Amino acid sequence: MYKQHLTRVSIAHYTRLEQGNADSVSDAVLQAISAALRLDADESAYLHRIARRPRPCAPETPSTDMPAGLRYLLDSFVLAPALVVGRHIQIIGWNRLAIAVFGDFPALPHDRRTLSHLLFTEPHLRELLGPGWGQAALAHVAHLRVLFGRYRGHTELTAHIENMQELSPDFTRMWAERPVAQVRNRMYALHHPLVGELTLHGELIALSDAPSCCGLDLFAAEPGSASEQALRELGNQ
Repeated sequence: MYKQHLTRVSIAHYTRLEQGNADSVSDAVLQAISAALRLDADESAYLHRIARRPRPCAPETPSTDMPAGLRYLLDSFVLAPALVVGRHIQIIGWNRLAIAVFGDFPALPHDRRTLSHLLFTEPHLRELLGPGWGQAALAHVAHLRVLFGRYRGHTELTAHIENMQELSPDFTRMWAERPVAQVRNRMYALHHPLVGELTLHGELIALSDAPSCCGLDLFAAEPGSASEQALRELGNQ
């Protein structure tokens, strides 16, 4: 039934969908397309977003205006590296342990202080992730496309993606693959230069009431594990 419904969608209609110029298209048609293409929940949500005209985004608050309570929360995580990330995964805030594990964020130029730049232009993070870099990088690009659908028309986000395509052939290749998947939980097997093997579980928590802050990214080790002890050592340095 879905395939029969799908065949009734004209090429012109598809073009309008891709251009975000199809506000009149029904949810039923979009759902039929999702079903025929066997899209998962994230991909289907992305299709519904790009098929509608982009809505104006609320302006972002400069990173220096991060709410004080959020700053206090970051600093309270003594055994968990923690980051606050923005709409185009710029790194807005961090705690001391995040620097010890992932690198010196304050030393990065402001316009390159993003997760994309870290993954695709900073050799030390590629070395830190080791064989897991490819999977982590592709998951990041897939999440970035989710944000691209969610914040369509956001000029800084669009500029960020274009900049990354200029800087990194790997990013350009992965972006062209059109992966769509929201980052939620994941596991990293890191090769830290000071403490050796470090296994961390990551959780991205949405911050819906903070316009400039897309999420709180937390990383934790299994209680009682060698990785937890390694975090203690890094925190004491």
